[in-house]
Order: sequence, then C-alpha cells, then structure tokens
Amino acid sequence: MGQAGTTTAQSARGLSTLAVLGGSKTAEPNVGMIAVKLTDADVDAAVGVLRSGMLAAGKHATAFEERFAKMTGAKHAISCANGTCALQLAYGALIEPGDEVLCPGWTFIATASMLAAAGAKIVWVDVDPKTFCIDVEDARRKATDKTVAIACTHLYGNPVNIDGVERLAADRGLSIIYDAAQAHLASYRGKGLGAYGDVVTYSFYPTKNMTCGEGGMVTTNDDELANKMRLLRSHGEISKYTHGMIGFNYRLSDVEAAIGNSQLDRIEAVTERRRANAATIADALATIDGLHAPVATDGAAHVFHLYPIRVEPEKFISPKEAGIEADNVRDMLCKALNAEGIGTAVHYPKPLTRQPVFDGPGVQHQAVCDRLTETLFCVPVHNFLSEQQVAQVCDALKKVAGALKRS
Repeated sequence: MGQAGTTTAQSARGLSTLAVLGGSKTAEPNVGMIAVKLTDADVDAAVGVLRSGMLAAGKHATAFEERFAKMTGAKHAISCANGTCALQLAYGALIEPGDEVLCPGWTFIATASMLAAAGAKIVWVDVDPKTFCIDVEDARRKATDKTVAIACTHLYGNPVNIDGVERLAADRGLSIIYDAAQAHLASYRGKGLGAYGDVVTYSFYPTKNMTCGEGGMVTTNDDELANKMRLLRSHGEISKYTHGMIGFNYRLSDVEAAIGNSQLDRIEAVTERRRANAATIADALATIDGLHAPVATDGAAHVFHLYPIRVEPEKFISPKEAGIEADNVRDMLCKALNAEGIGTAVHYPKPLTRQPVFDGPGVQHQAVCDRLTETLFCVPVHNFLSEQQVAQVCDALKKVAGALKRS
C-alpha cells in the first residue's frame, strides 16, 4: 500500500494515525539528528587568531593540549589534524607490520583501517549485544601468542569494559589503544578516559560532542610514547631541519585550537545536557515493549554522542503488514519516525567484516555485529535540542511503536 492511502484494516489497527500513512506529523518543523553550531565565543576565538597572522600550531595548540590532558586525566595530550591521524599516530608508536591486533567488528572504519595501513593483522572481535562495545570474553578467546595489542572503541559515547580489557592486556602482555572519538569527557570508575590504556585517541569532527571544525588528539601517560607521537606528527623533526625518523605533517592549526579551547569552556554543560536528553528518552522507552535504550557499561559515565535504540523485530508487525515499504522492521520504524518529523540514522549499516575492503575468503564474521545491522538505529540526543523537541522525539517513538506493535 505504501504512503498513497490506508486500508480499512490499517485504520482498524490505528495505523492511519501515522504520518507515513497520511496522519498528522508529531514534529513541525522537523527535529534533526545532528546540529552543528558555533557560538559567538568560538567565532571570536578563531577570528582573533586569523587577525594575528600566527596561524600554524603555536600557543593556542599548546594551551588546548594542556587543558585537554587535564580534563581527561592524562599526562600528555598531542593535538593533530583529525581523529584518523590520531589513530595513525597511536598505531605508529605501538604497532609494527605483521603484528596481530584485536579489533571490534562494530565501530567506525578508521579504528580498523589505520591498523591495516600500519600493516597489522586484524583479529576481529564481536561486541556486547547491550553496550555495543567490544566483548572482552570474545577478545580473550581470540587472543593468541602472536597478539600484541587490543584496539577498542568507546562507542556512541559509552566507555568499554575497561577493567576487563586491562585484565586481558595484563594477562597477555598487550598494548591498549582506546578510540574515544565519540566519547569526549566520558569517564570510568570516576576517572577520565585518559587515565587508562597506553594511548587514547579523540576526534573533533563537526558532528562530535565538541569540535574544532576538524582536528584530533592523542593522550598518553607514557613519556616515551608521547615523544614518539610528537615526532611522528611533525616530520620526525628532533630539532629544526634535523629529522630522526620518518614522520608526517599532522599538526593542528592555532585557528582550530582556539575553537577547541573555546569549546572546552562549556563541554561540561554540553555533556550534562546530552545526559539529560538521554534520560528523558530512556524514560519513554521504558514504556515501549520492543525498543531498548542504550545500556552504559558498568562503572562508566556515558556521554551520548549518539543515542542508539535496539529493536526486537518480533515485537512489531512486518513492513508488508503495515503497508510501509522497507527492507526490515528497523527500517520501517525509521521511515515512520522520519515521516513524524524525527530524524534517524543507522550507525552502522554494515559491520566492518562486511565492508568490501575487509570482506573476503576466510574473514570471520561476528553474530552480534551482523544482528546489529538490522536492529539498531539512532534518534536525536544532541545538546541543541529544546525540551519541546526532546518531548516530540519521545511522543513520536510512542506513537510509531504503538501503531506498529504486534498484537
């Protein structure tokens, strides 16, 4: 039937109230998934550097590094061009070609692609079905005598099971690289993420919880690793025009660093706003059978870069029964929510082992990762949402799930 009209059966089920089938929208104007807004203070900070003419990495980058290290509980912070470069610096300091590294199959591709670029052999690990972070027990099963490191992502703003990862690393003598591109100001056991692991990487892409426009950061508590990553960041230069190793130009400009410093002034307030929005949505989901709020790792303080909702498809009628064109129940729910004026997104449509660049003969696919590709979607949670908009997200979830639930 699609969106052209409704049948008597659909009306009887209450489906005709859905906007996707001709009913009224929940939100007007639409509530967007992401909002990228710079404040006047951010703009003024950038303009001040532009007017100074001192644009390359300098005092603003140094100040940004010092503040970021302190806020995340790390001894050293090294700014760089973006989050992917941050991973490359981390892997470059710790990984040799041929090294075997454990990596979750459910994360943004850069976590793994930079391992491949470093020449590592990736050992794919499944994720926890509720936290969506690396499954430590699966990692333990897959570690071998050749494994030298574990790379894992604090995904969606939710820290991994750090206790478990660090026990595994201690037992096996592994280096730990944490990808915190989505987890600014998250904490674990009351400490910033920079207090843990060998290296932690961050991204300041525009859609992240804080942004410089572009940019990245690497933190560590190891003096030697910090020195090596600084050399890798800037042509391996040990003194002016004297180069001790092959390196890159991955420096962050002072324009971007000035924006970063300005954003740090309010990152705590931004984080609390995201948490408040998430709590309101979680309250709504608690009343909806078949949709599950994200679960924070035990001991972790989630910062909700994204708000992933897990679907139990068997609790809902099929797209065919609903008369909504969609490939699966998750996509049907997203389409219905979009029609209600609520933005949605799928992070991610494929696990990494199903990406063409990694898929192939002999690749190990993970059951949870594969299942998440059809059962996970995100709704808006960002700090620019008004209370009314958060309420509209909740109302639309209740409306759509109520109309599409299986009797």
